[in-house]
Amino acid sequence: MNVLVLGSRGQLGHELMHAAWPAAARLIGLARPQIDVTDATSVAAALAAQAPDLVVNATAYTAVDRAESEPEAAFAANRDGPAHLAAACARGGVPLIHVSTDYVFDGTKPAPYDEDDPIGPLGVYGASKAAGEAAVRAAWPRHIILRTSWVYGSHGRNFVKTMLRLAGERDSIAVVADQHGAPTAAADLAAAITAIAARLAATADIPWGTYHFAAAGATTWHGIAEHIFTRLQAATGRCPGLRAITSGKYPGPARRPTNSRFDCRRITATFGIATPDWRDSLDRVLDHLLVSSASDPSPPRQAQGL
Repeated sequence: MNVLVLGSRGQLGHELMHAAWPAAARLIGLARPQIDVTDATSVAAALAAQAPDLVVNATAYTAVDRAESEPEAAFAANRDGPAHLAAACARGGVPLIHVSTDYVFDGTKPAPYDEDDPIGPLGVYGASKAAGEAAVRAAWPRHIILRTSWVYGSHGRNFVKTMLRLAGERDSIAVVADQHGAPTAAADLAAAITAIAARLAATADIPWGTYHFAAAGATTWHGIAEHIFTRLQAATGRCPGLRAITSGKYPGPARRPTNSRFDCRRITATFGIATPDWRDSLDRVLDHLLVSSASDPSPPRQAQGL
């Protein structure tokens, strides 16, 4: 089973390349400049050369605020890229797993979102990801669209690493407390993808379509920061002041959904994939990051998109 991972150097791609795949899987990781998903010719050539049995698309334009001023780049990566991939997979009869986002929703639902809820993106990033989903569905039925939320990990740029950096630079930090969701560890998302791959390796007859996967439980960005700083204080004695603010007090070019909570019962019932509690997964990543920061004084770079 040849598994082609696109975006292998990114936050999720890194975890996919280090995940526990089925024994028969042979991983092939591609990133720029090896493949440009916005170029149909590049995509077709890569799939022809690698002859995969499964393609996992972990590429995306994720700079949420910058997308408002760069819509062409966002749509090229998030709509056109998945469209090219789905078309190439359809020609070769290759299943496709495509990762999407909570930003396809407007966040106004009072309960967790399930897969059949109507979408309503608030900005360019969400609209580009929604267009990518539509392109995949239109081009190739044998797909899994996996929506997730608030991804972070020990590799790449993300909110958790930004909070640790700011904790070393500031005595007081203000964090938004009126956006609700669950931080999802990239390693957990990668494990969910490998579980789907294992099912595919066992049988080609699976329920294709859209699934939600995010950590269990719910919190806010302020709640995540509070958990991070509690762990930081226990490990180093350092704990900056933390202030809760509303989204209106932290304006940016892009609007964020106030509710990003997911109902993940479908993926559990279909594939037996459990959703770990967000605190447990965050603690595992913090265990790694706090040890790494103790041995490497250079601060992580700030996250561009969440």
